[in-house]
Amino acid sequence: MRSSIKITLIISILFILSACSEQSNEVSIDKKTDAELSLATPYSEGDAIPAMAYIEHQEIYNAESVIPPQCYTKTQGTNNPCYTCHQSYTNSPDRPNTMNDGYLQGEYQFSDLGTKNHWKNLFIDRSQLIEQISDKEIKQWISQDNYADFVESFSSNKNWQGEVTAIKNLAYPNKAFDDKGLAKDGSHWVAFNYKPFPSTFWPTNGSTGDAMIRLPKAFREKSGKFSVDVYFANLALVEMTMKGVQSISTIPVSEHAIGADIDGNSQLTSNVSQINLRTHYLGDAKNIALNNLLYPENTEFLHTVRYIGVNDDGTIYNAQRMKEVRYMKKHSFKNKAELASEYYLEAKEKHFENLPQVHLLGDKGVNSNMGWTLNAYIENAKGELRHQNSQELAFCAGCHKTIGSTLDQTFSFPRKVEGSEGWGYINLAKQQDAPNLGEEQGEILTYFQRVGGGDEFRQNKEMLQRWFNQDGTVNSQKVSSAQSVYELITPSSERALKLNKAYLSIVREQSYIFGRDANLTSATNVLQHVDESQAPLSIEHRYDWDIRLDWSKTSTSTQVKLN
Repeated sequence: MRSSIKITLIISILFILSACSEQSNEVSIDKKTDAELSLATPYSEGDAIPAMAYIEHQEIYNAESVIPPQCYTKTQGTNNPCYTCHQSYTNSPDRPNTMNDGYLQGEYQFSDLGTKNHWKNLFIDRSQLIEQISDKEIKQWISQDNYADFVESFSSNKNWQGEVTAIKNLAYPNKAFDDKGLAKDGSHWVAFNYKPFPSTFWPTNGSTGDAMIRLPKAFREKSGKFSVDVYFANLALVEMTMKGVQSISTIPVSEHAIGADIDGNSQLTSNVSQINLRTHYLGDAKNIALNNLLYPENTEFLHTVRYIGVNDDGTIYNAQRMKEVRYMKKHSFKNKAELASEYYLEAKEKHFENLPQVHLLGDKGVNSNMGWTLNAYIENAKGELRHQNSQELAFCAGCHKTIGSTLDQTFSFPRKVEGSEGWGYINLAKQQDAPNLGEEQGEILTYFQRVGGGDEFRQNKEMLQRWFNQDGTVNSQKVSSAQSVYELITPSSERALKLNKAYLSIVREQSYIFGRDANLTSATNVLQHVDESQAPLSIEHRYDWDIRLDWSKTSTSTQVKLN
């Protein structure tokens, strides 16, 4: 669901993407084997052009790939998964995100091209493909580390112009990070425990994942030397400005090492666990001011999307094998006024009915025009991580550019577990269902009630059986009694293995431009064509919502331990 745009500039988009592709220094995709070339895809006659044929011939399959599959969900006028992306905050004048697209909960506003759902993998029944993959094969596949070779390959490629995001042992989080989330290899990446965004990123719907942040050098040092105290104090300040709070807990730090009174008691002590909001950052970043709901320039994020790991006892964990590695860097700081100008230009383009343009940077990825560079990597048919091609990268811009609910174009960090408890690798078992800001009821329970299912498409039968009554209503008491977020959003081992197999079939097809969702069967609650004359949701089923969580209204649980 987006503002109305027409197909008038399709030729321009094709030209831009093709030109950028020709100029790119992307790592080439491995040549497919004879077996891969002859792979039978499950598409009907007349619609059997393989995805890679579009890529190899530089032909655009879907110039509207910025519209994600979830936007084609059937709502029946009452089921609303749209509210988590499309929001307006007209009563928050200090909020830099001025997209204000909450009205899209109640309107279909697609281009002529966008009214057709191009995500045809949604409509593939993968049951037979799943049956062809044994449990032994998929368990072996997901337990392999494809990240270490990926880093080595890109590091040794002298022609590669993009970033190399190396974290030693990233496939094995317990080896990669200490208990504070700090990478053990000295790369200064910091993992944080956050609540996955509803509901595409819930393990029960196909993938596990994690997220890491890295602040620029000046934020990590004092007088040119690395200081863990300065680093975590600055990380706390970034968290405070993204959450709009005046004080927050931090891992114990030394004010003597930092050289500043951070808790406001007018003295320097060696073991401080609270920090107050201040105007400027600390250490060598002391001359850099905090900006409301905006990260400092050169902030980086790393996000891995992984298969669903299954232990022998049936518990779920983040598998070693990665489906995707996604990277963001704030290459240019834009203040609220400058961002408002970018949002205005976006609105102006839509007013003149132009298709969205994706500004590709070759090896470096995509420029969001909002100050961020986005880049991403995905498995080739052999399971090795490769640079995503132009059409696959364009998909990233749909969520990390102009939707109303994000904060500085990000999702995960504003959803970090509050303060000191949130530093460390993601652990769903240490979270309970906290409500969103301004609400009293748990976010997941609220999502179930508003969506009418455990996923946007309302086709996750296991979630319906677990958390819903036979009449389709939510079993609120059962949901509220859950011991952790882990219990609420992880699948059974049987479903996990099936989801892994379904996605592996997509990998073997290399059909990502047709959709990356690991559906087990053909989607039924999804539109293939949109009738814009019909409102998707009646007004009483549209909601205000804040992406951030009120962690003060819940407690943590450690009854389940994830690997």
